Amino acid sequence: MRALRSGLLLVAGLMLLLAAVVAVRTVTYKGPSWERPVALADAIPVDGQAAARRLAEAIRFQTVSNQDEAADRRDQWDALHAWMAASYPKAHAAMARETVAGRTLVYTWRGSEPSLPPIVLMAHQDVVPVVPETLGQWTRPPFSGEIADGVVWGRGALDDKGSLVALMEAAETLAGRGFAPKRTVIFVFGHDEEVGGTGAKAAAALLATRGVKPLFVLDEGGLALTKDPVSGRPMAMIGVAEKGYATLEVIARGQGGHSSMPPEQTAVHVLAKAVDRIASRPFPMKMDGPGADTLRTLLANGSGLQRTLAANEWLFGGLIAAQAGRDPGAASILRTSTAPTMLSGSPKENVLPDRAVALINFRIHPRDSLESVMAKARRDVGDLPVELRWKPGAAGASPTAPTDTRSWRMLAALAREATGAPPMPGLLSGATDGRAMARLTPSVYRFLPVLVTPEELESFHGVNERLSIQNLDRAAEFYARLIATAAG
Repeated sequence: MRALRSGLLLVAGLMLLLAAVVAVRTVTYKGPSWERPVALADAIPVDGQAAARRLAEAIRFQTVSNQDEAADRRDQWDALHAWMAASYPKAHAAMARETVAGRTLVYTWRGSEPSLPPIVLMAHQDVVPVVPETLGQWTRPPFSGEIADGVVWGRGALDDKGSLVALMEAAETLAGRGFAPKRTVIFVFGHDEEVGGTGAKAAAALLATRGVKPLFVLDEGGLALTKDPVSGRPMAMIGVAEKGYATLEVIARGQGGHSSMPPEQTAVHVLAKAVDRIASRPFPMKMDGPGADTLRTLLANGSGLQRTLAANEWLFGGLIAAQAGRDPGAASILRTSTAPTMLSGSPKENVLPDRAVALINFRIHPRDSLESVMAKARRDVGDLPVELRWKPGAAGASPTAPTDTRSWRMLAALAREATGAPPMPGLLSGATDGRAMARLTPSVYRFLPVLVTPEELESFHGVNERLSIQNLDRAAEFYARLIATAAG
């Protein structure tokens, strides 16, 4: 009995000690900080109202990228290019413009010190289609470019003509003030980002032939939210990596024929088993990589309980990952995601197919690779008689850009100045044109310098896409100050 009492006292003492350690760590915890002192150029004012008028005009060019390129209206890109030259004469006088891959634009603003590595700033010209069935839900016609209530309305306002116009407004303003860069500044405006980014790849190949090794690249991607979903506070996410994109074909073969005389196991039967095995065995959740940095930062700025979890990750790391797994958004930044998307088999309901196919889309976390994902899929299907192969275009995650360089410090400081939100690194689940530039430098960042509400964010690729004049002005001044700081 005495031994039992001693044991209980020891356990109680250890629990009190553990509670004390947790409490002390929580009270003294400051959380991750991604900001470091860095000298910035003075703010450079840009005419936001004039920029809004020009963004409205740019939206009216229907540069819609379709999956079938033959459906694209190429004349709209030609008209946009002519409009850019006419609308930004000072920028065009200061920079040389080239066209690659038919419609992608590369601008070069030569620096006075060619030995300095250049900076590359990116945006894309194309937009996604408008679903005809949603036209009645638009407050303003999607290609009208109307300006009302302090907002520019229309497809592309947020993704990504707002960024393109803001960059050109910055260049026009700087050129008009007589700015002469020491470091070369390169703009790359892809024409088909929404359908694969062949233009950006061609631009990267062109720059590679010239031996260009940028100091850093900045493209769209992350942005600042007025209220993030974890802490409920403003936060600016600068993307430092993108997940990979790969679609797996799962192919099952079997005896075809009439459905009235089915064999014991059909191709569809085998395929269903294989898909279920792969989809029901998700990749593990782990607190590593840029996605984990995002989650740590959000928790550190959250409620008391959230701060306790963040301050004591050594104890609660598994709990944090498990809880994140309940939210698709949070789960997507902590693991490779697995999503069965398409099935095909017989062309007729009473015919047994001799071949059935499923497509499973993976968004690959930086800790994984095409090889490791394929190996796991093979383990999952085991001895089932199926063929597994990647569809063309499969790619692993991008390299992760560093957060310990002057380039990062500069971007983080400017993001804070522009949006008022504390910056943090993040992992993008989608792809940008910036990925193509990873062959030139590991320092590829993704950030659109706007501060939006969750409701505004929903218009991205959706109904009532829009960008406030305040945000357009904010983005143009961010880019102008970035160029003056990095290249001045």
